[in-house]
Amino acid sequence: MRLEISVQLIRTVRAKRPLVHHITNYVTVNDCANACICCGGSPVMADAKEEMEEMASIASALVLNIGTLNSRTLESMEIAGRAANKAGTPVLLDPVGVGATKLRTESVQRILDRVEVSVLKGNQGEIGVLSGTGGDVKGVDSGGASDPASAVEKLSEELGCVVAATGENDYVSSNGRTLELSNGHPLLGCVSGTGCMLSSITGTYIGANGPSIDSVAAAISVFNLSAEYAAELSRGPGTFKPALMDALHNFHEESVSRARIQEI
Repeated sequence: MRLEISVQLIRTVRAKRPLVHHITNYVTVNDCANACICCGGSPVMADAKEEMEEMASIASALVLNIGTLNSRTLESMEIAGRAANKAGTPVLLDPVGVGATKLRTESVQRILDRVEVSVLKGNQGEIGVLSGTGGDVKGVDSGGASDPASAVEKLSEELGCVVAATGENDYVSSNGRTLELSNGHPLLGCVSGTGCMLSSITGTYIGANGPSIDSVAAAISVFNLSAEYAAELSRGPGTFKPALMDALHNFHEESVSRARIQEI
């Protein structure tokens, strides 16, 4: 059954301009901040443990991305996550490269054990690894998962949160519902940071609308539809990224009619 994105989710983001606190990958931190701004959010990129509790009290959402993991930022993530839980602020975890090294795998489990995560969003390989259904991770890149739909369903049931797995097709699951999303463009895999940017956009959407399968699916669809439009204007990866920022900023509500979403 084909589903549609609620335009109201997009309008709410732009009206509320949610403050999204990031502890994220320093390779892509600027791209994440700009993606958040372009889709309607207000980013703050703070990782000093001394201000985590204060930041959680004013943020609309917290995005934790372990792309450039180290012991200092891991401690900050734990403090921020617990403070966000106390404040009722939704937390998104992007388990970048989980399964590639022991440190990454143990750190993700540590966060999941100590922080109540609202949304777990990774590529298909990462989600496959975490679910135990099978996934391939090469460094921080995904080699895919054997059954991504089953992986998101299993993890969502186990963790009690929204789980999203991105790839050629994207899958989102929560409360017994699973969606398959089929928009996007191959150029997304030709530049660094697109997965991190999507986490920032998803954080923006859950910060404004609350964490749900619908708000996460809307964020993914807006990003992928923007990528399709940017690709039409690009000559390759070098022109694609700025065109993607423009497309996110100029996203028209009418474009949601092109979203390919079905419940499975």
